Amino acid sequence: MTANPIDITVRTQYLAEQSRPGNDQYAFAYHITIRNRGAEALTLVSRHWLITDAAEKIQEVRGEGVVGVQPTIDPGTSYSYTSGVMLDTPVGTMEGSYHMLRGDGSVFEAPIPVFLLAVPGTIN
Repeated sequence: MTANPIDITVRTQYLAEQSRPGNDQYAFAYHITIRNRGAEALTLVSRHWLITDAAEKIQEVRGEGVVGVQPTIDPGTSYSYTSGVMLDTPVGTMEGSYHMLRGDGSVFEAPIPVFLLAVPGTIN
């Protein structure tokens, strides 16, 4: 059994129409794909995020599932979703983990590697 049979890919997008730079509000969407490369179905039970802005302010978010669901991901398939975050600075990062449940009742943490949130043109 693979310790962590999950691959996670992230794509981010700055949402200019939902941002208010004059009020230090920068909106971002993140699109996540979770691929199960293991041999058994896995259920995403909960999430844990650390969101850090350029001023080093950290928001910690914990909750059940993602976007209101606890998806079961069959072997060889993937689950994708889009969510969003608001930062007080034009640049920040996110990282975290998903708490995954195997069919036999055992659990593991699938790490979500750090990814960048940045208003276009702020970082070269």
